[in-house]
Amino acid sequence: MQPRVSIVVRTKDRPYFLARALTDIAAQSFDEAEVIVVNDGGDRASVDEVIGAAAISDRVRVVDSPSRTGRCVAANVGLRAAVAPFVVLHDDDDLWHPEFLTRTVANLDASTDDAGVMVATEIIYEERRGNGWHETSRAPFWGGMDGVTFTSLLEVNRAVPISFLYRRAVHDEVGYYDESLDAVEDWEFYLRLTAVHPVAFLGGTPLAYWTQRPQARGIDANSMFELSSEHERDDLVVRDRALRAWAQKNGAGLPLYLAMLDRQAEERLDRGLARVKQEILAEVYDRHPFWRRVRRLRRSSSSS
Repeated sequence: MQPRVSIVVRTKDRPYFLARALTDIAAQSFDEAEVIVVNDGGDRASVDEVIGAAAISDRVRVVDSPSRTGRCVAANVGLRAAVAPFVVLHDDDDLWHPEFLTRTVANLDASTDDAGVMVATEIIYEERRGNGWHETSRAPFWGGMDGVTFTSLLEVNRAVPISFLYRRAVHDEVGYYDESLDAVEDWEFYLRLTAVHPVAFLGGTPLAYWTQRPQARGIDANSMFELSSEHERDDLVVRDRALRAWAQKNGAGLPLYLAMLDRQAEERLDRGLARVKQEILAEVYDRHPFWRRVRRLRRSSSSS
């Protein structure tokens, strides 16, 4: 049967997480899906061993990156190998609600105008116990959010790959993930996509789980912690590149004016904070018993 969904799993030398991801996918109520495991320069024998023991081994294909090439390239390698009309990135350490595929596929079937569908997401914090990682707590990721739009994405990324099922054909229109970036490649792709197409959103019960391990380092780490400096750098790269492209067509007038307004606002804020600080210090000086005693002693000393 031709699959309706291609699930791309990026992994490198993390057999524990890969096995957990395949178990998670096997638990989906929707099974018309193929799984493409992208071995990003890791030990192929270990990957084959994990897949051989998985309940869905007959639905799994492995593609190798020739060497450790990074997140963006690994995503594109998997997506170019996909054959289904819908695609999703399921990184090896993230998880889904069992109804994720059933509900997102149904949404795109019913709404042909939408390029994809994002879902409410929950952060699962984990810590190492013995040979595995176990949940310690949960928190909503952008709790109360009722949609993901181009406008909202201009400020900050509001989605993670595990939460987004979309039409494979959009890559033919807007391109693949930007391989010049070491981080924020998902956000940059969402900006290009939502600039030309709407994206649906399923709120309510979280259907995607973004796992985080703040204390982990090395092979077990999350990219958001391990690549924190790269996130800050590439965020600025994306913004600066887009602004320069705009200025080449329209001139630097508007950016210069906005930069002036930003500087003036910052100066007003600094002056306001300085005023508040002076008022607080004056009030402390006037009311605190210690300073009242000091003033009395000074008056007494000057009168004598």
